[in-house]
Amino acid sequence: MKTEFLHNPHLEGEAFFWEAGPVGVFLSHGYTATTAEVRPLAKKLHEQGYTVAGPLLPGHGTEPGDLNRVRWQDWTAEGEKTYLRLQERCERIFVGGESMGAMVALSLAIEHPDIAGVLCYAPAAKLAMKPVDIIKLYLGSSFIAQVDRSSLDCAETWQGYPGLPLKGAIQLLQMQKSVRSRLRRIHQPIIIFQGRKDTTVDPGAGDIIAKAVASDVKELHWMENSNHAVTLDRELDRVSELSVEFIRKVLAS
Repeated sequence: MKTEFLHNPHLEGEAFFWEAGPVGVFLSHGYTATTAEVRPLAKKLHEQGYTVAGPLLPGHGTEPGDLNRVRWQDWTAEGEKTYLRLQERCERIFVGGESMGAMVALSLAIEHPDIAGVLCYAPAAKLAMKPVDIIKLYLGSSFIAQVDRSSLDCAETWQGYPGLPLKGAIQLLQMQKSVRSRLRRIHQPIIIFQGRKDTTVDPGAGDIIAKAVASDVKELHWMENSNHAVTLDRELDRVSELSVEFIRKVLAS
């Protein structure tokens, strides 16, 4: 990793694979972030006896310009590698992720019907962007490499690029379109978390997923005091408890 380009360079943000029991959990970070975004949740799941793994997605943890040189298929391909490694070690696997990472997890669930369940944390199925903002993004990406953010959610514990590379953001929008068009192929149990104070993802993102998937078991939980980074924010303990309860219920059924 090239920590000189990262906000909170002292945090651990590399890929990880923590072995434990026969049930595995895949957790992916979101756009511009590193695995530091999901490590607190991953540690809580590992303490419950689950084998937990998280990839560092291409273009992340190096320098912002690298995100303008990757395609969204590179992110799902990296997720696939981690999933297959879990498959070699585990009997049952759950896939999850924060924001864009949730879209990676959904893509895996679409391609692998044997996946046991899906954990979506502030899924980026739709961003809180107006159509005119999307037009500006496409037009501006030809001239501007990245834009600054006015603030960062959970700034003390989040690690990643402080700016937003624009061409990479377009890849995220294209990934949204592809994954949303295939959501009906998901039949696995699914749990969705959204932060009531989230200003990054559209409030209807969870409903979009819940209504589109063919799953019989669907849960949508609103974290009333959390922002976009629900895997880092003040309700992390509750998010962890609900995640473990969900996993146990699915395994018991």
